[in-house]
Amino acid sequence: MITACLNGDRAPRAHPRLPVTPDAVARATRGVVDAGAFMVHVHPRDEQGRESLEVDHVLATVGAIRSLVPDVRISVTTRDGIADDDREKLARVQAWPGPDQGGPDCATVNWHEPSAVRVAGLLRTNGIGVEAGIWTPHAATAFVSTNWPWQVERVLVEVIPGHTRGSDGLWAAERVLAALGMSAAPVLVHGEHAWAWPVLRWAQRSGYDVRIGLEDTLVLPTGREARDNTELVAEALRSGGGAPTQWPVPDPL
Repeated sequence: MITACLNGDRAPRAHPRLPVTPDAVARATRGVVDAGAFMVHVHPRDEQGRESLEVDHVLATVGAIRSLVPDVRISVTTRDGIADDDREKLARVQAWPGPDQGGPDCATVNWHEPSAVRVAGLLRTNGIGVEAGIWTPHAATAFVSTNWPWQVERVLVEVIPGHTRGSDGLWAAERVLAALGMSAAPVLVHGEHAWAWPVLRWAQRSGYDVRIGLEDTLVLPTGREARDNTELVAEALRSGGGAPTQWPVPDPL
């Protein structure tokens, strides 16, 4: 299974086809689903292009996607740094309706963040699935010490240069997976920036679900800037196997 991560926290100027508005996100979703993506992960934005957890912005983005691509599964972010503090973040998430009322199908919760368990609880109460984002071995240990491994719909092992320890994405991913142990939920493994393609190819060969998109990288394995999210997904699905473990040009942070 491949998830397309369409925009992330990228500045709108980061790429000429970074989808920011609800309509642009919906059109990007149509492209990646046609290319073979199973679901999309998006960071809703406000009218100025800034990430937002405000219910109106979340519903506008989710609604635009569903109008154009009715059957795709939609994940949104809850990351720290969008709201001013945990209190505001919790209030925003609590206002989200479930998918039957126009809300997202699921949302990512980064388990190293202080409010993770409370955010996950609010999502579950509202009928929204939880994807547990695990960036470090320490976060994996904290996650498995709770009863949440049996309540999430997916575990995202996310290795990010500058956040996950290690100079090599594959080594970093293996360390996080070792700390996670046997998972009760499906596991998706991905890297960002310079680690995106090496980790994706390794994860494909190892039998894990993967993700790719302009949130994770702006470039193809050759180092050429990707035209859009669709080209990244198509490339990921084109040769999911014997690619090299290092790539010649890193994606800029």
